[in-house]
Amino acid sequence: MSTPHNNANKGDIAETVLMPGDPLRAKFIAENYLENPVCYNNVRNMLGFTGTYKGVPVSVQGSGMGMPSIAIYSHELYNEYDVSNIIRIGTAGAVADSVNLRDIVIAMSASTNSAYANQYNLPGTYAPTASWKLLSVAVKMAEKNNCSYHVGNILSSDTFYDDFDSLAKWHKMGVLAIEMESAALYMNAARAGKNALCILTVSDCPFRNLSTTAEERQSSFRTMMEIALDTALEISK
Repeated sequence: MSTPHNNANKGDIAETVLMPGDPLRAKFIAENYLENPVCYNNVRNMLGFTGTYKGVPVSVQGSGMGMPSIAIYSHELYNEYDVSNIIRIGTAGAVADSVNLRDIVIAMSASTNSAYANQYNLPGTYAPTASWKLLSVAVKMAEKNNCSYHVGNILSSDTFYDDFDSLAKWHKMGVLAIEMESAALYMNAARAGKNALCILTVSDCPFRNLSTTAEERQSSFRTMMEIALDTALEISK
């Protein structure tokens, strides 16, 4: 079985998938953390691998950038490949004053300026929320890692280059960080009755003009990778 975006066969993908935006980060995780990784997808170079982490099957696959892209890949994983848990591991820009470069942000909820929820024709405003099953474990793993982390609301934006400065308004509402994928992932998980979580590394601080390099974003943000892998391991018990 395959889909238009994934040439994996049924059974090739583990129950839990780590999903970075960058397919090269997926490759890095597979090569550096998974035992006996096998590439199950190379359609459009959106690489996906399955291996084992401390004896537990785990998959890792790129999602691409933006909500439309992660929505396609997560929908297929949940609905065509019987995936139960997707943990997005990505980068974000700091919004809150307390959030610093390379801090970890665990997204309890994902506000958004996207119209993605319109497809559900809901009689109100939906609040995209992480799955407690994953969130509670990830916080414990962050505590064990002894890293600087934050838990709360993030913003999933449809725009990277904004035509007006809107971040100050989100800052007033206590949003921790901004990225471009998680709200759609959380909605897809809710609709499919599955689990989702977003764990982010702060790669830039727009209000302070601080940033990391593309190479650092691809391969050096190991703390969030290890928190996600340990979360996958813990929920398999």
